[in-house]
Amino acid sequence: MTGLLRYARQEDVTLSTNKAHTHAAHYAQVHYKSGAIYSFIPKNACSTLRYSMARANNCLAGPEDWTWIHLNNGTFSATLPDLVRAPFSFVVLRCPHARLASVFLDKIVDKTPELWQLYRLTRDGFDPDELTFRDFVTLLDEDNLLLANIHWRPQVDFLVFETYSRVFALENFRDAIPTLREDIGFEVHDARALTGHGTDRVALLRTGNFSDMPLAELAAQKRAGKLQAHAQLFDDALSARVAGLYQADMAFYAAHLDAQMLTFPEFIET
Repeated sequence: MTGLLRYARQEDVTLSTNKAHTHAAHYAQVHYKSGAIYSFIPKNACSTLRYSMARANNCLAGPEDWTWIHLNNGTFSATLPDLVRAPFSFVVLRCPHARLASVFLDKIVDKTPELWQLYRLTRDGFDPDELTFRDFVTLLDEDNLLLANIHWRPQVDFLVFETYSRVFALENFRDAIPTLREDIGFEVHDARALTGHGTDRVALLRTGNFSDMPLAELAAQKRAGKLQAHAQLFDDALSARVAGLYQADMAFYAAHLDAQMLTFPEFIET
């Protein structure tokens, strides 16, 4: 069986009005054939797993309708009985530094709605073309915007249980595929070719530091088929600052997985 509900007793209120619990429960998806619960965390192989869940729950037959998943994030959300009775649960974690860098290079550099949300929340407080990764981190920290968007919200906020049957690392996700097939009959269908989120079609820049490169220049490099490796967006100061913002994520990762898979394991608090 699965563990205690992580946030249920955090507030002395009716569970349906407990914001931390209802948020995590909304992102807990049910695999109906087994009753298993998957906690969906944005930027952690979530498109692949949501697409796989839609196929497993008989809503999609194949890749021709894969965009259906974007309008159905809550379709398989778990009820309280689903959570309590679940015989199995799993979640995919990611290095917080790599996740934030991925958000920036994907959502911010490409000027998707996430960038314009930041722009509005800061009252048009920056020049989008001049924004740097350092500026982005500063906004999340000093403007108190860490919870403003699910793509950079801390991973622990999506955990509905105290403990999970299986905790997988995105950094070693291939190990999850046979385990999920064997444990609950869940087949993982790789959606990266559909979403274009993979890095296999770009040249990764593994040298140099890009912490202060403006968005316009980063976008130009991306259009030329070049993408910064996640670690190259950080200098020592940014590494420490992001570790502080996501210390709970780093601690949970280190408690369940090999901490050496983190980009900067030296920043785990002891």
